[in-house]
Amino acid sequence: MTDLPIVLVVDDEVRSQEALRRVLGEDFEVLTASNASEAESLLESEMVHAIMCDQRMPGRPGVEFLKTVRARWPDPVRMIISGYTDSDDIIAGVNEAGIYKYITKPWDPAELLTAVHGAVTLYRLQRENESASIEMKLTPSTLRRVVARKKRVLRNCHHFDRILHAENSPLREIRDLAAKISAYDISVLITGESGTGKELLARAIHYNSDRAEKPFVVENCGALPDQLLESELFGCKKGAFTGAYEDRIGLFEQANGGTIFLDEIGETSAAFQVKLLRVLQEGEIRPLGARLTRRVDVRVISATNRDLVEEVREGRFRQDLYYRLAAFPIHLPSLRERPMDIPLLAESLLRETSHSFGKPISGFTRGALARLCTYEWPGNVRELQNEIQRMVALADDDALGEELLSEQTRGAKPTNGASDGGNRTLREQVESLEHGIIRGALARHRWNISRVAEELGLSRVGLRGKLQRYGLEREN
Repeated sequence: MTDLPIVLVVDDEVRSQEALRRVLGEDFEVLTASNASEAESLLESEMVHAIMCDQRMPGRPGVEFLKTVRARWPDPVRMIISGYTDSDDIIAGVNEAGIYKYITKPWDPAELLTAVHGAVTLYRLQRENESASIEMKLTPSTLRRVVARKKRVLRNCHHFDRILHAENSPLREIRDLAAKISAYDISVLITGESGTGKELLARAIHYNSDRAEKPFVVENCGALPDQLLESELFGCKKGAFTGAYEDRIGLFEQANGGTIFLDEIGETSAAFQVKLLRVLQEGEIRPLGARLTRRVDVRVISATNRDLVEEVREGRFRQDLYYRLAAFPIHLPSLRERPMDIPLLAESLLRETSHSFGKPISGFTRGALARLCTYEWPGNVRELQNEIQRMVALADDDALGEELLSEQTRGAKPTNGASDGGNRTLREQVESLEHGIIRGALARHRWNISRVAEELGLSRVGLRGKLQRYGLEREN
């Protein structure tokens, strides 16, 4: 009996089922069905956390099936996968079937995995909220205690101290600056590559501000067409457009008094940018199809992996909107720009994964940690997390060795400037590994030379000689 979350894949193509099973199989228990009837039989007997359904299927299409699921089994989080981008289907899915994510084919494995993890997290939060609602019905004092406890948990989970970094990391100054401005009600623009932790920083800013008692809501602005994005953010009236079957409260109104996080803001169209600018200037929203505006008090934190200054220069992003969003810009460096953070992050992610998988792991071997430290991590922290989850899932021993690393990580290009591949001599390869091991030990022990020398079995003089050889200097 597995303790993994259960994901139900509904697709009439066996190859699609197999592809999804390969991607999701390590983190989830995957059930498959070829049509709506088979899927309903599984829902009768299994406690499903999330459903991934193809839109175009024989018999009932995906949206029609998920409308039935919403009525009969409202708990599983529902997602649609389709190779078609019919906006009417998308709108109907979101409004009628309560779709959490609309994923287009061909899908990216990393993005798909992230979406399913998000769906399972949402499922668990919904169940926790239901339990809290039952407790709250007892007495007003119970209500106050439960709410206060959950708010304390949220604050603790998103405290700035949770953003891990080495003492000489560039992230240290960024974290301290973000902590200082969190108390001031100004807009923040967070830039950086995908996977660097932009949403994590946004949540820390919110939960350490005076708005922490109010909602924090998130929207990925690059995932929806303009009309649907307007409906999501500003709300709509019944009949405002095809598929608007009921009044909908937008996220700006839901976040009133709190914070809204607009991810991938650089992906928005020029037409939508005009509408968003007006909302930010006037502090008012007007739902689609409505005649009257509504006042909202919302702090806006936005994020993008694009260079918005360059986008403004090229005329693809409005300059006036940029200055509204970027009252305080923050750039998060990529993981390859802060390799000294990798040992701390890797060990923290290992503890989380080990606990989540119910699989006790003592740590990494020196060789494995050296490889983690020398790989450049184009996917940043998210890719590091995926790598560690893979290693834990494959591990038979209580320590994670090099043999568990993926092929691209085992073949990592050294970051100390040595050449790679077949052009490297044996000596260069050995020095590359030694460099990574020493750098990892320095980060773990915060440059305590005595402890590093003891761990590596070196004298202090010998260690200092290697530091000089590899150009390793402590940054102030």
